[in-house]
Amino acid sequence: MGGVYSEYLSSSKVREHYNYTKENPDTKDTPSRQVASALIILLCCAIVVENLLVLIAVARNSKFHSAMYLFLGNLAASDLLAGVAFIANTLLSGSVTLGLTPVQWFAREGSAFITLSASVFSLLAIAIERHVAIAKVKLYGSDKSCRMLLLIAASWLISLVLGGLPILGWNCLGHLEACSTVLPLYAKPYVLCVVTIFSVILSAIVALYIRIYCVVRSSQADVAAPQTLALLKTVTIVLGVFIFCWLPAFSILLLDYACPVRACPMLYQAHYFFAFATLNSLLNPVIYTWRSRDLRREVLRPLQCWRQAAGVQGRRDRTPGHHLLPLRSSSSLEKGMHMPTSPTFLEGNTMV
Repeated sequence: MGGVYSEYLSSSKVREHYNYTKENPDTKDTPSRQVASALIILLCCAIVVENLLVLIAVARNSKFHSAMYLFLGNLAASDLLAGVAFIANTLLSGSVTLGLTPVQWFAREGSAFITLSASVFSLLAIAIERHVAIAKVKLYGSDKSCRMLLLIAASWLISLVLGGLPILGWNCLGHLEACSTVLPLYAKPYVLCVVTIFSVILSAIVALYIRIYCVVRSSQADVAAPQTLALLKTVTIVLGVFIFCWLPAFSILLLDYACPVRACPMLYQAHYFFAFATLNSLLNPVIYTWRSRDLRREVLRPLQCWRQAAGVQGRRDRTPGHHLLPLRSSSSLEKGMHMPTSPTFLEGNTMV
């Protein structure tokens, strides 16, 4: 056992696996690759900012403390962490890759798998919540909030276990013939297992939404209220975008399992498929804010406040001698005395 885990710190193992699974491991930092990496990092920074604004909006407004919005907040948290994980993945790719130890490599790739798992389980929790709301099932009971938090915690725990299986031992160190081409230190059975689990969960979610729509079409007007239908459409769009963005990546991983080593050159372009999948984390906050006027107003409030404050400060800076304006004394205010003041200064006080 000690001999197996001692390989985790070997600086030559990653190079060995890449040389075996890839005809010509291209890890040089060419100008085009550097530009692509910079664009990906900018994209991921936008993902982090967007989802952070959604989390702040959900946390500070009690209107969004219902089960539906808490699960959407959990999805936003997984998307935010996905952006962070993809930034780390990009910075540790290219010429850095072959210098990593297996532990570092597993941490780099495992973080992406963990956030992906959290997103899938969040979608499952949202589907269950919508079914509960539509079917009027008393699932949560009196300790509703506690049960929701436990469900969210369980989804993250399962995601951590699922993403951490390779570093716990389910990998192909010492078994090169069992290695994935796309992820050269992952065992092909593990990749197939993860894709199968995600596919089964997503299929179950689709079936659950079909059932929900059938219930809505055959129910009374109170169940098919406009607000209920709007929320249902929103989460359905979120699910559809997730499948659209991740289906190519899942397909390339299934092809990876089926292809012998170096038999499918398309697998060497897998990074394009995963970059496309990352767009899902960018689009989700756009969907939330586009579909919900209240959430859109709450998400944009910090940006509006910052812009207004910057505008006021800019007008003050452009006003000659604004810093020399006399301040009103308390006695002058009490006596109702009026002093000539700058409109810009008054506007600034109004904003404060």
